[in-house]
Amino acid sequence: MAGRVALVGCGFVADLYMRSLRLYPEVQVVAVHDRDAGRQAAFVAHWGVTGVNSLEALLGVLRPGDVVLNLTNPASHAEVSRAVLEAGHHVWCEKPMTLDLAQAQALHDLAEARGLWHLSAPASVLGEAAQVLLAAVRHGVAGRVRLIYAEMDDGYIPQAPYRRWQSESGAPWPAADEFAVGCTLEHAGYVVAWLIAIFGRITRVVAASAQVVPETGAGAPDVSVAVLFFEGGEMARLTCSIVAPHDHRLRIIGDRGVLGLREVWDNAAAVRFYRRFTLRRRLMEAPFGRRLRARGPSHPKAGRWGAAAMNFALGPIEMLAAQAEGRAPRITNAMALHLTEVVLAIHEGAGAREMATRCDPMEPAQWA
Repeated sequence: MAGRVALVGCGFVADLYMRSLRLYPEVQVVAVHDRDAGRQAAFVAHWGVTGVNSLEALLGVLRPGDVVLNLTNPASHAEVSRAVLEAGHHVWCEKPMTLDLAQAQALHDLAEARGLWHLSAPASVLGEAAQVLLAAVRHGVAGRVRLIYAEMDDGYIPQAPYRRWQSESGAPWPAADEFAVGCTLEHAGYVVAWLIAIFGRITRVVAASAQVVPETGAGAPDVSVAVLFFEGGEMARLTCSIVAPHDHRLRIIGDRGVLGLREVWDNAAAVRFYRRFTLRRRLMEAPFGRRLRARGPSHPKAGRWGAAAMNFALGPIEMLAAQAEGRAPRITNAMALHLTEVVLAIHEGAGAREMATRCDPMEPAQWA
Protein backbone atom coordinates (compact mmCIF):
# COMPACT_ATOMS: atom_id res chain seq x y z
CA MET A 1 0.00 0.00 0.00
CA ALA A 2 1.89 3.05 -1.27
CA GLY A 3 1.06 6.57 -0.20
CA ARG A 4 2.39 10.02 0.64
CA VAL A 5 2.24 12.04 3.84
CA ALA A 6 3.56 15.41 5.00
CA LEU A 7 4.23 16.60 8.55
CA VAL A 8 3.49 20.04 9.99
CA GLY A 9 5.30 20.35 13.31
CA CYS A 10 8.66 18.74 14.05
CA GLY A 11 8.48 18.63 17.83
CA PHE A 12 8.56 15.82 20.37
CA VAL A 13 5.61 13.80 19.04
CA ALA A 14 6.79 14.07 15.42
CA ASP A 15 9.71 11.78 16.23
CA LEU A 16 7.26 9.15 17.52
CA TYR A 17 5.38 9.37 14.22
CA MET A 18 8.58 9.07 12.20
CA ARG A 19 9.67 5.96 14.16
CA SER A 20 6.33 4.41 13.26
CA LEU A 21 6.28 5.57 9.64
CA ARG A 22 9.63 3.86 9.11
CA LEU A 23 7.76 0.57 9.56
CA TYR A 24 6.07 1.32 6.20
CA PRO A 25 8.82 1.81 3.58
CA GLU A 26 6.18 2.10 0.87
CA VAL A 27 4.92 5.35 2.43
CA GLN A 28 6.83 8.49 1.44
CA VAL A 29 7.24 11.52 3.71
CA VAL A 30 7.23 14.20 1.00
CA ALA A 31 7.84 17.28 3.15
CA VAL A 32 8.01 18.55 6.73
CA HIS A 33 7.68 22.05 8.16
CA ASP A 34 8.10 23.67 11.56
CA ARG A 35 7.85 27.37 12.31
CA ASP A 36 11.06 27.02 14.36
CA ALA A 37 13.77 26.79 11.69
CA GLY A 38 16.31 25.32 14.09
CA ARG A 39 13.94 22.58 15.24
CA GLN A 40 13.08 21.78 11.61
CA ALA A 41 16.76 21.58 10.68
CA ALA A 42 17.50 19.14 13.51
CA PHE A 43 14.53 16.98 12.56
CA VAL A 44 15.47 16.97 8.86
CA ALA A 45 19.06 16.07 9.64
CA HIS A 46 18.08 13.22 11.95
CA TRP A 47 15.44 11.62 9.71
CA GLY A 48 16.77 12.50 6.25
CA VAL A 49 13.52 14.09 5.05
CA THR A 50 12.85 17.25 3.04
CA GLY A 51 12.10 20.45 4.93
CA VAL A 52 10.24 23.43 3.47
CA ASN A 53 10.16 26.97 4.80
CA SER A 54 6.41 27.53 5.12
CA LEU A 55 3.05 25.81 5.35
CA GLU A 56 2.20 27.25 1.94
CA ALA A 57 5.31 25.63 0.46
CA LEU A 58 4.36 22.30 2.01
CA LEU A 59 0.85 22.50 0.58
CA GLY A 60 2.36 23.32 -2.78
CA VAL A 61 4.13 19.96 -3.12
CA LEU A 62 1.08 17.87 -2.24
CA ARG A 63 -1.03 15.78 -4.60
CA PRO A 64 -4.68 14.74 -4.30
CA GLY A 65 -4.96 11.94 -1.75
CA ASP A 66 -1.91 12.93 0.29
CA VAL A 67 -2.42 13.05 4.06
CA VAL A 68 -1.13 15.92 6.18
CA LEU A 69 -0.19 15.14 9.77
CA ASN A 70 -0.94 18.16 11.96
CA LEU A 71 1.58 17.72 14.79
CA THR A 72 1.73 21.36 15.89
CA ASN A 73 1.07 22.49 19.44
CA PRO A 74 -2.63 22.30 20.41
CA ALA A 75 -3.23 26.05 20.16
CA SER A 76 -2.31 25.87 16.46
CA HIS A 77 -4.33 22.77 15.56
CA ALA A 78 -7.46 24.55 14.33
CA GLU A 79 -5.60 27.12 12.19
CA VAL A 80 -3.34 24.57 10.53
CA SER A 81 -6.11 22.02 9.93
CA ARG A 82 -8.31 24.69 8.33
CA ALA A 83 -5.54 25.73 5.96
CA VAL A 84 -4.94 22.13 4.90
CA LEU A 85 -8.63 21.38 4.38
CA GLU A 86 -9.15 24.58 2.40
CA ALA A 87 -6.26 23.48 0.18
CA GLY A 88 -8.16 20.24 -0.51
CA HIS A 89 -6.19 17.70 1.53
CA HIS A 90 -7.00 15.16 4.24
CA VAL A 91 -5.86 15.86 7.82
CA TRP A 92 -4.71 13.58 10.60
CA CYS A 93 -4.49 15.79 13.69
CA GLU A 94 -2.79 15.10 17.00
CA LYS A 95 -5.03 15.34 20.02
CA PRO A 96 -6.78 17.40 21.12
CA MET A 97 -8.23 18.12 17.70
CA THR A 98 -9.08 21.66 18.88
CA LEU A 99 -9.41 23.46 22.20
CA ASP A 100 -12.93 24.64 21.37
CA LEU A 101 -15.98 22.64 20.31
CA ALA A 102 -17.29 25.31 17.93
CA GLN A 103 -13.96 25.21 16.08
CA ALA A 104 -14.09 21.42 15.94
CA GLN A 105 -17.63 21.51 14.55
CA ALA A 106 -16.65 24.09 11.92
CA LEU A 107 -13.69 21.97 10.79
CA HIS A 108 -15.87 18.87 10.69
CA ASP A 109 -18.43 20.70 8.55
CA LEU A 110 -15.71 22.02 6.23
CA ALA A 111 -14.27 18.54 5.74
CA GLU A 112 -17.69 17.04 5.07
CA ALA A 113 -18.52 19.78 2.56
CA ARG A 114 -15.23 19.20 0.72
CA GLY A 115 -15.44 15.40 0.79
CA LEU A 116 -12.33 15.24 2.97
CA TRP A 117 -11.30 13.47 6.17
CA HIS A 118 -10.43 15.45 9.29
CA LEU A 119 -9.50 12.75 11.78
CA SER A 120 -7.70 12.85 15.08
CA ALA A 121 -5.48 10.82 17.35
CA PRO A 122 -5.23 8.56 19.20
CA ALA A 123 -4.54 5.89 16.59
CA SER A 124 -4.15 3.27 19.33
CA VAL A 125 -7.83 2.49 18.87
CA LEU A 126 -6.74 0.76 15.64
CA GLY A 127 -4.05 -1.19 17.48
CA GLU A 128 -4.04 -4.88 18.27
CA ALA A 129 -5.07 -4.68 21.92
CA ALA A 130 -7.97 -2.31 21.23
CA GLN A 131 -9.24 -4.38 18.31
CA VAL A 132 -9.02 -7.68 20.19
CA LEU A 133 -10.97 -6.09 23.04
CA LEU A 134 -13.53 -4.68 20.59
CA ALA A 135 -14.01 -8.09 18.96
CA ALA A 136 -14.39 -9.77 22.37
CA VAL A 137 -17.20 -7.37 23.33
CA ARG A 138 -18.90 -7.86 19.97
CA HIS A 139 -18.73 -11.64 20.34
CA GLY A 140 -20.21 -11.49 23.84
CA VAL A 141 -17.23 -13.05 25.58
CA ALA A 142 -18.15 -11.34 28.87
CA GLY A 143 -21.88 -11.43 28.23
CA ARG A 144 -23.83 -8.20 28.27
CA VAL A 145 -21.60 -5.33 29.36
CA ARG A 146 -22.87 -3.28 32.29
CA LEU A 147 -19.97 -1.18 33.58
CA ILE A 148 -16.48 0.00 32.58
CA TYR A 149 -13.67 1.13 34.89
CA ALA A 150 -10.80 3.00 33.24
CA GLU A 151 -7.69 4.72 34.57
CA MET A 152 -5.39 7.16 32.79
CA ASP A 153 -3.07 8.19 35.62
CA ASP A 154 0.54 9.00 34.69
CA GLY A 155 2.27 9.35 38.04
CA TYR A 156 3.34 12.53 39.86
CA ILE A 157 4.63 14.25 36.72
CA PRO A 158 5.40 17.64 38.38
CA GLN A 159 8.17 15.86 40.32
CA ALA A 160 9.48 13.86 37.33
CA PRO A 161 12.76 14.89 35.62
CA TYR A 162 10.79 16.05 32.58
CA ARG A 163 13.24 18.86 31.81
CA ARG A 164 15.68 16.14 30.73
CA TRP A 165 13.21 14.32 28.48
CA GLN A 166 14.11 14.58 24.80
CA SER A 167 12.92 12.98 21.59
CA GLU A 168 15.20 11.15 19.19
CA SER A 169 16.02 14.27 17.18
CA GLY A 170 16.57 16.33 20.33
CA ALA A 171 13.19 18.03 20.87
CA PRO A 172 12.42 18.69 24.55
CA TRP A 173 9.24 17.29 26.05
CA PRO A 174 6.75 20.19 25.63
CA ALA A 175 6.16 20.73 29.35
CA ALA A 176 4.65 24.21 28.97
CA ASP A 177 2.04 22.99 26.48
CA GLU A 178 1.34 19.79 28.44
CA PHE A 179 0.70 21.64 31.69
CA ALA A 180 -1.21 24.51 30.03
CA VAL A 181 -3.50 22.24 28.00
CA GLY A 182 -3.97 19.76 30.83
CA CYS A 183 -3.72 16.00 31.13
CA THR A 184 -7.38 15.37 30.30
CA LEU A 185 -7.22 16.95 26.84
CA GLU A 186 -3.82 15.36 26.26
CA HIS A 187 -4.53 11.83 27.51
CA ALA A 188 -8.19 11.00 28.25
CA GLY A 189 -8.76 10.34 24.56
CA TYR A 190 -6.62 7.21 24.77
CA VAL A 191 -9.46 5.58 26.71
CA VAL A 192 -12.48 7.51 25.41
CA ALA A 193 -11.64 6.67 21.78
CA TRP A 194 -11.59 2.95 22.63
CA LEU A 195 -14.92 3.17 24.46
CA ILE A 196 -16.60 5.09 21.63
CA ALA A 197 -15.29 2.55 19.13
CA ILE A 198 -16.64 -0.32 21.22
CA PHE A 199 -19.94 1.09 22.50
CA GLY A 200 -20.77 4.01 20.21
CA ARG A 201 -22.27 7.32 21.18
CA ILE A 202 -21.89 8.80 24.66
CA THR A 203 -25.09 10.63 25.48
CA ARG A 204 -24.18 12.22 28.82
CA VAL A 205 -21.00 13.19 30.66
CA VAL A 206 -20.89 13.94 34.39
CA ALA A 207 -17.45 15.27 35.26
CA ALA A 208 -15.38 17.12 37.83
CA SER A 209 -11.85 18.43 37.33
CA ALA A 210 -9.36 20.42 39.37
CA GLN A 211 -5.78 21.51 39.65
CA VAL A 212 -4.46 19.94 42.84
CA VAL A 213 -0.77 20.76 42.22
CA PRO A 214 -0.87 24.51 41.47
CA GLU A 215 2.92 24.76 41.72
CA THR A 216 3.18 23.99 37.99
CA GLY A 217 1.70 27.46 37.40
CA ALA A 218 -0.25 26.28 34.37
CA GLY A 219 -3.80 26.67 35.65
CA ALA A 220 -5.24 23.69 33.74
CA PRO A 221 -6.76 20.76 35.62
CA ASP A 222 -4.27 18.04 36.51
CA VAL A 223 -6.96 15.56 37.58
CA SER A 224 -10.44 14.74 36.30
CA VAL A 225 -13.05 12.15 37.15
CA ALA A 226 -15.90 11.42 34.75
CA VAL A 227 -18.91 9.16 34.44
CA LEU A 228 -19.89 8.43 30.84
CA PHE A 229 -23.34 7.20 29.86
CA PHE A 230 -23.63 5.35 26.55
CA GLU A 231 -26.62 5.16 24.24
CA GLY A 232 -26.76 1.38 24.72
CA GLY A 233 -27.09 1.65 28.50
CA GLU A 234 -23.49 0.99 29.56
CA MET A 235 -21.78 3.29 32.07
CA ALA A 236 -18.06 4.04 32.44
CA ARG A 237 -16.00 5.67 35.17
CA LEU A 238 -12.78 7.31 33.97
CA THR A 239 -10.04 8.92 36.05
CA CYS A 240 -7.25 10.97 34.46
CA SER A 241 -4.37 12.65 36.26
CA ILE A 242 -0.69 13.52 36.36
CA VAL A 243 -0.72 13.09 40.15
CA ALA A 244 -1.88 9.56 41.02
CA PRO A 245 0.51 6.59 40.59
CA HIS A 246 0.86 5.27 37.04
CA ASP A 247 -2.20 3.18 36.17
CA HIS A 248 -3.50 2.61 32.63
CA ARG A 249 -5.88 -0.26 33.30
CA LEU A 250 -9.16 -0.81 31.48
CA ARG A 251 -11.78 -3.24 32.79
CA ILE A 252 -15.05 -4.08 31.05
CA ILE A 253 -17.52 -5.79 33.37
CA GLY A 254 -20.21 -8.04 31.95
CA ASP A 255 -22.71 -10.64 33.10
CA ARG A 256 -20.26 -13.52 32.62
CA GLY A 257 -17.06 -11.90 33.87
CA VAL A 258 -14.49 -9.18 33.24
CA LEU A 259 -12.46 -8.27 30.15
CA GLY A 260 -9.34 -6.33 30.99
CA LEU A 261 -5.87 -5.19 30.16
CA ARG A 262 -3.19 -3.43 32.17
CA GLU A 263 -1.74 -0.92 29.71
CA VAL A 264 -3.69 0.93 27.04
CA TRP A 265 -0.44 2.54 25.83
CA ASP A 266 0.80 -0.83 24.60
CA ASN A 267 -0.54 -2.02 21.23
CA ALA A 268 0.45 -5.57 22.18
CA ALA A 269 -0.98 -5.55 25.72
CA ALA A 270 -2.53 -8.84 26.80
CA VAL A 271 -6.33 -8.76 26.74
CA ARG A 272 -7.68 -11.28 29.23
CA PHE A 273 -11.09 -12.64 30.22
CA TYR A 274 -11.68 -13.37 33.90
CA ARG A 275 -14.64 -15.72 34.15
CA ARG A 276 -17.05 -15.24 37.05
CA PHE A 277 -18.05 -18.30 39.06
CA THR A 278 -19.10 -19.47 42.52
CA LEU A 279 -16.87 -21.47 44.83
CA ARG A 280 -18.80 -22.97 47.73
CA ARG A 281 -20.94 -19.95 48.61
CA ARG A 282 -18.57 -17.27 47.37
CA LEU A 283 -18.88 -15.33 44.10
CA MET A 284 -15.53 -14.50 42.47
CA GLU A 285 -13.69 -13.86 39.22
CA ALA A 286 -11.01 -16.27 38.09
CA PRO A 287 -7.62 -15.14 39.47
CA PHE A 288 -5.89 -15.97 36.19
CA GLY A 289 -7.56 -14.68 33.05
CA ARG A 290 -7.69 -16.43 29.70
CA ARG A 291 -5.71 -14.46 27.15
CA LEU A 292 -7.57 -13.49 23.99
CA ARG A 293 -5.50 -13.20 20.84
CA ALA A 294 -5.94 -11.80 17.35
CA ARG A 295 -7.04 -14.35 14.77
CA GLY A 296 -4.28 -13.35 12.37
CA PRO A 297 -1.38 -10.92 11.82
CA SER A 298 -2.38 -7.44 12.92
CA HIS A 299 0.03 -4.57 12.21
CA PRO A 300 3.72 -3.72 12.63
CA LYS A 301 4.73 -2.95 16.21
CA ALA A 302 6.82 0.13 16.89
CA GLY A 303 8.33 -1.16 20.11
CA ARG A 304 8.56 0.74 23.37
CA TRP A 305 9.92 4.28 23.49
CA GLY A 306 9.59 6.05 26.82
CA ALA A 307 6.26 5.27 28.46
CA ALA A 308 4.49 4.02 25.33
CA ALA A 309 4.65 1.04 22.98
CA MET A 310 2.40 2.37 20.25
CA ASN A 311 2.48 2.56 16.47
CA PHE A 312 1.63 6.26 16.01
CA ALA A 313 1.31 5.86 12.24
CA LEU A 314 -1.77 3.60 12.38
CA GLY A 315 -4.14 6.54 11.76
CA PRO A 316 -2.48 7.98 8.66
CA ILE A 317 -1.83 4.45 7.34
CA GLU A 318 -5.55 3.65 7.75
CA MET A 319 -6.42 6.77 5.74
CA LEU A 320 -4.06 5.77 2.93
CA ALA A 321 -5.36 2.19 2.97
CA ALA A 322 -8.96 3.37 2.85
CA GLN A 323 -8.23 5.41 -0.27
CA ALA A 324 -6.43 2.51 -1.94
CA GLU A 325 -9.34 0.16 -1.15
CA GLY A 326 -12.10 2.62 -2.06
CA ARG A 327 -13.70 2.70 1.38
CA ALA A 328 -14.15 5.05 4.33
CA PRO A 329 -11.59 5.03 7.15
CA ARG A 330 -12.61 3.10 10.25
CA ILE A 331 -12.11 6.28 12.27
CA THR A 332 -14.65 8.74 10.87
CA ASN A 333 -15.11 12.51 10.87
CA ALA A 334 -18.08 12.00 13.18
CA MET A 335 -16.06 9.87 15.60
CA ALA A 336 -13.29 12.48 15.79
CA LEU A 337 -15.81 15.24 16.51
CA HIS A 338 -17.66 13.19 19.13
CA LEU A 339 -14.38 12.32 20.85
CA THR A 340 -13.51 16.02 20.98
CA GLU A 341 -16.85 16.99 22.53
CA VAL A 342 -16.63 14.28 25.20
CA VAL A 343 -13.04 15.04 26.19
CA LEU A 344 -13.70 18.78 26.35
CA ALA A 345 -16.66 18.11 28.66
CA ILE A 346 -14.48 16.00 30.95
CA HIS A 347 -11.70 18.61 30.95
CA GLU A 348 -14.08 21.44 31.81
CA GLY A 349 -15.52 19.39 34.68
CA ALA A 350 -18.73 21.40 34.89
CA GLY A 351 -20.98 18.61 36.15
CA ALA A 352 -23.62 16.99 33.95
CA ARG A 353 -23.71 17.73 30.24
CA GLU A 354 -25.70 16.20 27.40
CA MET A 355 -23.69 15.48 24.25
CA ALA A 356 -24.86 17.05 20.99
CA THR A 357 -22.70 15.06 18.58
CA ARG A 358 -23.00 11.40 17.73
CA CYS A 359 -21.20 8.60 15.92
CA ASP A 360 -21.55 4.89 15.27
CA PRO A 361 -19.41 2.23 16.92
CA MET A 362 -16.51 0.74 14.97
CA GLU A 363 -16.47 -2.70 13.44
CA PRO A 364 -13.47 -4.77 14.56
CA ALA A 365 -10.65 -5.44 12.12
CA GLN A 366 -10.93 -8.72 10.24
CA TRP A 367 -7.75 -10.00 11.88
CA ALA A 368 -9.16 -9.31 15.38
